[in-house]
Amino acid sequence: MRTWRLRINLNVGNIRWIAIKTLMLVLLVVNQSSADEIALTEISARLIKTPITQGDFHQQKHLKVLRKPLISTGSFTYHQSKGVIWKTLTPVPSILLVNESKLLTGQGEQAVPAAFGKVFKAMLGGDLAELTNGFSITGTNQKTAWQLELIPKDEMLKKIISTIVLSGDTEVRSLEIREAGGNFTQINFEHITHPSDISPEQEADFKRL
Repeated sequence: MRTWRLRINLNVGNIRWIAIKTLMLVLLVVNQSSADEIALTEISARLIKTPITQGDFHQQKHLKVLRKPLISTGSFTYHQSKGVIWKTLTPVPSILLVNESKLLTGQGEQAVPAAFGKVFKAMLGGDLAELTNGFSITGTNQKTAWQLELIPKDEMLKKIISTIVLSGDTEVRSLEIREAGGNFTQINFEHITHPSDISPEQEADFKRL
């Protein structure tokens, strides 16, 4: 009888301990989620937000089959209502136009996952809260810099991208795209400005979308 009671007490004790550990894990997840939400709000408040953002980029594409990265440079233009112009100038000139539903390259028009199109708009337009619709986000916000890690929710996008990492200060200064296959791209942004209007050439490019 005493042995039976002892076993019951031990089982009850184990159940209580499991319940306590489960509760602790839930609290940790909730606290981390709250911390990430606070960080995202604080970071969004730091960013300069204007209808137009433009600048230059330096891109390194790291492929597992190559020892050295592929390097390219160019310029970008973000327009709040029109989308993004992404112009590669070296080593081979090319242009990419993207909005929330379309992606246009020299090879023609392609449909894109909604989350992918919103990345450019949210990233270059300073509306980081928009990213929560398409990504699970964790972040750190320090005095001089911040960083966000984005994991896609969209199943189609997950097959292409595993993680996106953004970092910056009052502007987004770098973007790292880690592909599902192991390749990754590092992009640094420079000479960022916020003009009041776009040029006729930029207007013509946007009309193609």
